[in-house]
Amino acid sequence: MPEVRVADLSALLGGECIGQGDRVVTRIGSLQDADEHTVSFLANPRYGPQLATTRAGCVIVSPRHSAQALSLPSAVVCEDPYWAYARLTQWWAKALAASQDTGSAGGVHASAVVDESAEVHSSARVEALAVIGPGAQVGPGARVGSHAVMEAFSSLGAGSSMGPRTVLGRRCSVGERCILHPGVVIGADGFGFAPHQGRWEKIEQLGGVRIGHDVEIGANTCVDRGALEDTVIEDGVKLDNLIQIGHNVRIGAHTAMAGCVGVAGSARIAAHCTVGGGAIILGHLELVDHVHVSAATVVTRSISKPGQYSGVYPFDENAAWEKNAATLRQLHGLRDRIRVLEKATS
Repeated sequence: MPEVRVADLSALLGGECIGQGDRVVTRIGSLQDADEHTVSFLANPRYGPQLATTRAGCVIVSPRHSAQALSLPSAVVCEDPYWAYARLTQWWAKALAASQDTGSAGGVHASAVVDESAEVHSSARVEALAVIGPGAQVGPGARVGSHAVMEAFSSLGAGSSMGPRTVLGRRCSVGERCILHPGVVIGADGFGFAPHQGRWEKIEQLGGVRIGHDVEIGANTCVDRGALEDTVIEDGVKLDNLIQIGHNVRIGAHTAMAGCVGVAGSARIAAHCTVGGGAIILGHLELVDHVHVSAATVVTRSISKPGQYSGVYPFDENAAWEKNAATLRQLHGLRDRIRVLEKATS
């Protein structure tokens, strides 16, 4: 297991070390389950009382909790403990991989199938039974997991990782330092069909998918290729598991979506937005920067003002639903009018 001195940990995180700088910690854990070899963190003030009872050898705290931390064996004071914790987990994962020799040595497994026209950097890793198609490109330090497929002319940027059973479709690109978790499908056909005489005629999806840098996509999430232009996922976007991104959607930089979100075709979501689990965004809508959609909300119109948006409404026949929705939007005004009438008659 990795071992690190608290003083070195403080230097790594850019924090201030208090207490026993020579103390060695060997694991990361919660305040509640910590032991003397554990480094933990306090980010949410509601857990502040646990500082008095934790057995942790070191706790990462904010300046507001530094006085309370004096009773601990050691602590690291950082302006943003949660961000510091995130950085610590990144360092810990790399140290753990190195100690267990699970890491990043390049090479192509003997069972992998790599087309002769594909370009695989010498430092990239292609694992067992992966398939890399014609003209595909795998960048420096990238990883193509077991049973993963890169179709013709797809590209995987430097330091990016495709987990087991992932698919990167033809002419789709993934930038640098991205993570595609197991089962992700990038570039399946968008849901495009033209109705004709009671049947559905397929519309060939001729666009691709372009994914920027530092994007993470959770297990079994699907991002469909565009019908004509590309579907675009900009830098720093984070998508949870089991999300559906329809064709020609554009998601702005550093937007994050929780599990089971559905975004219909041609929606435009700007930067620094968040979408709660199970929420739905209908097609051809636009959301500006810093829009935050609560879980299970159905967004049925464009949003032009930053803020938090929520709404769950009972299912009904459409005509009745529209009437009720119209009435519901007037309730606030009706309440004020009733109050005025009550005062006038009292």
